[in-house]
Amino acid sequence: MRKRFRKRDDQAEVNMTPMLDIVFILLIFFIVTATFLSEEGVDLRPPPECEGAGCEAPNRPVILIQVDSDNQVFVNQDRTDIERVLASVNRHRAENPESAVLLEVHDESDHGVVVRIWDDMGANGVPVSIQRTDEDGRGM
Repeated sequence: MRKRFRKRDDQAEVNMTPMLDIVFILLIFFIVTATFLSEEGVDLRPPPECEGAGCEAPNRPVILIQVDSDNQVFVNQDRTDIERVLASVNRHRAENPESAVLLEVHDESDHGVVVRIWDDMGANGVPVSIQRTDEDGRGM
């Protein structure tokens, strides 16, 4: 006589507790080891408007650096190579030590050129203001 084997209707169960423990441990590990960086950018906000008697702006001559859409650089309307901008500004500042630099940048110019000029001026203590221009040459 044959024995009949009955098939069990057992369903496999997965214990989720160890998996949840591992997930929480990994979560804590990544939170603890993560580094939070604060990156600095170029502040393009205009200075606050000053009102009152003590707010008269000093009348300082301005050295105008223009970067056009073809990345050509002009210092006081004289075309200058990017490597010679700082020397040209220093020459103008030798005549007027109180002069500041106005950086007039076209929207289509490369950011690398503008940042290089900005960094060169900042590294040498030259005060710089920036102004963007559009295709018509108007300030924005």
